[in-house]
Amino acid sequence: MEINKELFGENQLQQIQFGLEEGLDVSWYAKPEFRWEQMEEIRFGLKEGLDVSWYAKPEFNWKQMAQIRYGLEEGVDVSVYAKPEFSAKKMKDILKLLIEFKGLL
Repeated sequence: MEINKELFGENQLQQIQFGLEEGLDVSWYAKPEFRWEQMEEIRFGLKEGLDVSWYAKPEFNWKQMAQIRYGLEEGVDVSVYAKPEFSAKKMKDILKLLIEFKGLL
């Protein structure tokens, strides 16, 4: 993948470099519209083998991405709250309930 370094800031390039060093498919996040914090969340998900398609979208901020990633790690149905209109705090609250509900089954 060819990266035009002029389109990215230093922290963004660092996240791309980390992903390449880790053997990840950086095409998920090597896009100028992602802030470096968003890139990092996507990279963390890729490292864990998660389905990052749920949150590798610029409309989610990095805190929302983190909540979706946590849900994927917990094995809950993230479709319930993986919506850009939900704040990260609301996502966290829903995730907590989903984890508790999962524990009751």
